[in-house]
Amino acid sequence: MAPRVVVVEADGGSRGNPGPAGYGAVVRDPETGEVLAERSESLGTATNNVAEYQGLIAGLRAAAELDAAEVDVRMDSKLVVEQMSGRWQIKHPGLRPLAAQAAALVGRFGAVRFTWIPRDQNRHADALANAAMDAAAGRPTPPAASAPASASAPTGGASTGSDPATAPASWEPRPSFTATRLILVRHGETAYTEQGRYSGRGDVPLSERGRAQAAATGARVAALAPSVAAVLSSPLSRCTATAAAIAEAIGDVPVRTEADLIECDFGHWEGRTFAEVRQQWPGEMDAWLASARIAPPGGESFTQVAERVHRVVDALPKAYPGETVVVVSHVSPIKLALRDALAATDGFLHRLFLDAAGISVLDLWPDGGIAVRTVNDTSHLPTA
Repeated sequence: MAPRVVVVEADGGSRGNPGPAGYGAVVRDPETGEVLAERSESLGTATNNVAEYQGLIAGLRAAAELDAAEVDVRMDSKLVVEQMSGRWQIKHPGLRPLAAQAAALVGRFGAVRFTWIPRDQNRHADALANAAMDAAAGRPTPPAASAPASASAPTGGASTGSDPATAPASWEPRPSFTATRLILVRHGETAYTEQGRYSGRGDVPLSERGRAQAAATGARVAALAPSVAAVLSSPLSRCTATAAAIAEAIGDVPVRTEADLIECDFGHWEGRTFAEVRQQWPGEMDAWLASARIAPPGGESFTQVAERVHRVVDALPKAYPGETVVVVSHVSPIKLALRDALAATDGFLHRLFLDAAGISVLDLWPDGGIAVRTVNDTSHLPTA
């Protein structure tokens, strides 16, 4: 007989988003960690979010078949957890029927609680989902690979009173060492980008080419990140438009504007080329190139920009532990984030070139470790 309360761990994903997709779900006894049911299925071609919802639905159905009265759902999909908890709107039309199906199943229980957990605490369901994705892609895996004996526990582990030597390893408390991944994206091209003009606080929109770059970048980010917790953007329209294209490609992920991600204020240099500034402000230009503490006339220094960028970067691992966050910003904030991640000198700022819609990736670990994975990837951009 199933316990009154069960734990459902669910996951889903696709190879390409959309691509060969599958889901996995596990139902556990909350006291012992015993696996009461497993569900997994290949879905053909689908998106990550569709697969995640299908995993939730399969887990809830399995719990209902066990006559459970209450369910603790634990998933590493921030989107599904937040939407099913009623805190995020379901804007994507393709997800609404699935969310409604899940909500109908929720109504069959006395209570259902949704909790986000880091991916490394959802390894059993993740393994089932990956096996299903492999099968959808024509690469079936041995059954043993889909159900590891040391599958991860719900948040905090369980206290069963049993002998620690014989208790399931997956239910022993363990720290999470999963990094928070930041995908840093420079906005798409604008008229100023093409002309080589300083573009700071002026709200210059994306050009036609910039909009195409934003769409291509969205597809690239979706391929890089099976699941994205949030998309943060500078409030300027060239960034919010780029961020919207990325969010659409990923799925129903909200875009949040962050004032601290805005470009450097170039003051009197706004809209001018390097040659024009060199001709009209030669002394000021030399001083600016020599020190990050010097601001353009009427503008903002890189040191000041770095302070606000640091606030954003420092807060993200705490807000999204073990998750992936897309950050859409400008040349200066992204350069400063990379400078600090690489422990580089200020000379780095004038030697690194960042293309419009270029992608950089860095991982931030809870213990303060940093790894820069990619700098200025442009392989996804149209050449014409």
